[in-house]
Amino acid sequence: MRTDGLAKAFTAGGAIPAHTIIKGHTTAGEVVVGAAATDKVFGVSTEVDAATGDRVDVYLPGSIAPVIYGGAIEVGDLLTSDANGHAVATTTANDRVIGVAMTAGADNDIGHVCIQVSNL
Repeated sequence: MRTDGLAKAFTAGGAIPAHTIIKGHTTAGEVVVGAAATDKVFGVSTEVDAATGDRVDVYLPGSIAPVIYGGAIEVGDLLTSDANGHAVATTTANDRVIGVAMTAGADNDIGHVCIQVSNL
């Protein structure tokens, strides 16, 4: 699947693996990996790993992006972040949704998410 969309460069506030869900860091202009379903996530890292202090490109809302799945996902599932920044399905109130699954998959598969950030 081709990846189309808007990406912006940030500074990695910690190690950021490719295809993981991203949230803002306490330092302005830095991002880190999402670590909980209620984190204020807003994008997905591109296909390049980043070390602390490196530039990291992040796909933003409106993009269709590859993301690592953290469990069984069906097309159309609303996705949030697990503790590793992997996408997991959610129906829980107050979870932060990163988007909608465009492909089905299982744990550690790379699927695709249409990034549409919202809260349940």
